[in-house]
Amino acid sequence: MRLLVVEDDDRTGSYLARGLTESGHIVDRAADGELGLALASEGIYDVLIVDRRLPVMDGLTLIRRLRERDKVTPILVLSAIGGTADRIEGMRAGCDDYLAKPYAFAEVLARLEALVRRADRALGSAVLRVGDLEVDIPGRRASRTGKDIHLQHRELLLLAFLMRHAGQVVTRSMLLETAWNYDFEPRGNIIDMHVHRLRQKVDEGFAYPLIHTVLGAGYMIREPVGAPPAPDPVTADDPERA
Repeated sequence: MRLLVVEDDDRTGSYLARGLTESGHIVDRAADGELGLALASEGIYDVLIVDRRLPVMDGLTLIRRLRERDKVTPILVLSAIGGTADRIEGMRAGCDDYLAKPYAFAEVLARLEALVRRADRALGSAVLRVGDLEVDIPGRRASRTGKDIHLQHRELLLLAFLMRHAGQVVTRSMLLETAWNYDFEPRGNIIDMHVHRLRQKVDEGFAYPLIHTVLGAGYMIREPVGAPPAPDPVTADDPERA
């Protein structure tokens, strides 16, 4: 998962970020509500973790403003303000779960996983499709014309982002933010290298390419005009895999 931690206490934020990173997740941090809202508005996070007491903009204001444009990204509030009325206020502001401090890290992790599962069910379309390419987000699987495509974690993140923006130009900066931390210092043409490997897996050996370079702008995934319709997902399955 890609997570955003909005927490002004450096000790608490570092503790969360370290634990979540060691659990295999990509973590970005913001130390005030205004920056947290700006990052959250990029729409690249699986879950947000937000403290209530934040400088510049408090946590509940952040949540309310984000919910004006983003109704689906799960939000977990972690706060020392943990009375019943406070929790109700947080839920009404738009958060999906509310955990009072102090907390056990294992419970934070379990709640995050539960929020993602709930979000996947709510979306209903956790499977992305462009032409004959299919990506199962919860299952972390990709296939084209029924043939499995084995992707590394970052390749899956990049492909899913491209597919969510099918037909639109996606810049290298957007892809960098999707699969790496904001404080990651890219070396050379790392995005182009990853997209090149992704193309080898997704396009080579198939009837037509899906991933295209937009000169001077970035990349786009789309079906070519006049491409044959994708087979029905049911009939396209390999009987031996059933």
